[in-house]
Amino acid sequence: MTGTVLFIMTGADHWTLNDGSRHATGFWAEEAVAPLEVLRAAGYRVTVATPGGVRPPVDEASLDAGAVGSAEKADHLREVIATATEFQCPIALSDVDLADYDAIFVPGGHGPMEDLAVDPGAGAVLTAADRAGTPLAIVCHGPAILLSATADDGTNVFAGRTVTGFSDAEEEQGGLADKAPWLLQDRLTEAGLHVTVGAPWSVHLESDGNLLTGQNPASSEPLAHALLGRMETPGDNR
Repeated sequence: MTGTVLFIMTGADHWTLNDGSRHATGFWAEEAVAPLEVLRAAGYRVTVATPGGVRPPVDEASLDAGAVGSAEKADHLREVIATATEFQCPIALSDVDLADYDAIFVPGGHGPMEDLAVDPGAGAVLTAADRAGTPLAIVCHGPAILLSATADDGTNVFAGRTVTGFSDAEEEQGGLADKAPWLLQDRLTEAGLHVTVGAPWSVHLESDGNLLTGQNPASSEPLAHALLGRMETPGDNR
């Protein structure tokens, strides 16, 4: 199998909270590394694109042994992020040519809440990809990028579609809900998307046409496998 998958990743190293303070963040390591490894093993190449072509910053909290379950896993994540050329040499979102890619994957972390959620370039890429039936796989806080996809009349391009993402309950358990300027589950619902969530921290995926979403870090590797299956059966994309 050969082909290329575009990773759209955050370029933000902070999330502005409701009191104006900055919460250090970026992308969540597992949500980028696990899918990268799944796709590489299947023979796909990965190209990373970020706003302005900046190197995507990793959320250091996602490299903590306690957060990921073991020191060995944390060390592995650090090694991949430090050595993977895909993360070191991103292109700018404005330089993306959709004809070059078989699918799009968007990792989460709080970073996308800061930049991808309001980036017109991200919205334009997603809108064009959806029209083309390109498989889109988006995990955890990554679905914030869907908010940037607006039609000329101001409505969301993905309104009416069923998705999942980091839940209000998970944000509360993570300790940031009271400080957040907005919550992902709420904002997606307000934009007209149908949001379903499973039990906090459990694997939960949704599929609606070419749009595949995962709820949380644990869902990132299963989502990558679901994306592989979708690319291998392109007639199911829409």
